[in-house]
Amino acid sequence: MAAGNSELASRLFARKSIESLQREAQTHGLKRTLGPLNLMFLGVGCIIGAGVYVMTGNAAAYFAGPGVILSFVIAGSACALTGLCYAELASTMPVSGSSYTYCYAALGEVFAWVLGCLLMLEYGLAGSTLAVGFSGYFASLLQGLGVVIPPSLVSPTIEVAARSGSWLVTGGTNVVAVAATAVIGVVLVLGVSESAFVNNILVVVKTLVLVTFVAVGVGAIEPHNWHPLVPPNEGGFAYGWQGVLRAASILFFAYFGFETVSTAASEARNPQKDMPFGILGALGVSTLVYIVVAAVLTGVVPFRELGVPDPIAVAADRIGHPRMAMLIKLGALTGLSSVLLVNAYGQSRIAFAMARDGLLPGLFSRVHPRFRTPYAGIILLCAISAVLAALFPLSVLADLVSLGTGVAFSIVCLSLIWLRSTRPDLKRPFKVPLGGVWVRGVWLGTVPVAAIIMCWMMVVPVAMDIIAHAVRGHTGSAWILGGYLLAGALMYLFYGLRNSRIGSTA
Repeated sequence: MAAGNSELASRLFARKSIESLQREAQTHGLKRTLGPLNLMFLGVGCIIGAGVYVMTGNAAAYFAGPGVILSFVIAGSACALTGLCYAELASTMPVSGSSYTYCYAALGEVFAWVLGCLLMLEYGLAGSTLAVGFSGYFASLLQGLGVVIPPSLVSPTIEVAARSGSWLVTGGTNVVAVAATAVIGVVLVLGVSESAFVNNILVVVKTLVLVTFVAVGVGAIEPHNWHPLVPPNEGGFAYGWQGVLRAASILFFAYFGFETVSTAASEARNPQKDMPFGILGALGVSTLVYIVVAAVLTGVVPFRELGVPDPIAVAADRIGHPRMAMLIKLGALTGLSSVLLVNAYGQSRIAFAMARDGLLPGLFSRVHPRFRTPYAGIILLCAISAVLAALFPLSVLADLVSLGTGVAFSIVCLSLIWLRSTRPDLKRPFKVPLGGVWVRGVWLGTVPVAAIIMCWMMVVPVAMDIIAHAVRGHTGSAWILGGYLLAGALMYLFYGLRNSRIGSTA
């Protein structure tokens, strides 16, 4: 019995060696075509999207007021510290899989499986909600041109009542969201070079639109809209510093895209040098854009009026430029398109890495002989996201995405601490700055420890809100998350544990 338990433990906590990961980087079969600017644009493409076009207004209206500017600083700082940890790990282990792979090397297979499941869930839900957001802006743009899409074709099957939190069946199906997801899947199947080219164009377009909005909006700012910067607390997380922190936890989701850069390590031309540039460059550019746009947005429109799906378009109307509102909607469409593209890319690469390890079926790692992309996995994952986009609205499970993101980022930081503690002699082309201290054989780096603290500052408000909703009887999100994790556990027990390449040799 003891021998059986020992054998099971060795299987569950089997780790990938750093050397095997470095060898894998040379034999994965994918094409290395991405340079530093491609990687940075990849990150910017996934970060600047729903966060600036949709979530900024809601965060300001319901939680932070003009203090949403500070919320972006807090969320961006947490991600910047985490990004430094990602940069060191990505330069040391330049393979697909991102935090899943880092966790596999540091904490063992069972933890890597849990993290991989969380990442797949986050990418899947994020892709679905982005497709729903795309659908809304697309319908609004066409309506401005005199073309009306029947509401049943842009409405999800399920809606969530704003006050009660109860779920309502509407009978609609978001066909536009499904179509957007399908187009993204086709682009990804055609090849990463083509995907990067399309993404670069979309990033340039949406950035120019935001720059134009800022340039025009500066002249229409009413400084009194910024006072007080942090409105008095009105109960719970509504305003005050509680609200600023709660808004930061919402906007934390908006930065999730930088993690996608590290999933591209297998297709980077020089990952040891290009990955840190791509990750930190994407974070820097995106944070600056977020802060400037949020400042103009709250300066032009009183924050209580920003709780709408298209806050920047509302600001453009307030400025008095009807054509600007149309341009903003076009920018939102390009922005959401690029995030959809990069989000689906990241999800397919996580699945690719897990399949190569034997934890998922082999079709997820099947590479197209001509396009050199994991086409089967892309098609299946995009199909699942399309179904979710047809059924659910933008708001469903958004907090759970932020919750999972915070946990995943914390595990990455712990993985860095473990590797520094157990393999101090390992070659690291990039190292996090500011050093650290050794405590009983454990290296406690200033950056990873600070990153963990800040990530949990993002997680706690989300968890408190979920618990509060559950107490009031609104447990839909919690049940879905629990059901997904249970299904993941069963899949690991009956498939992953038996087919794991590393575990079978442990």
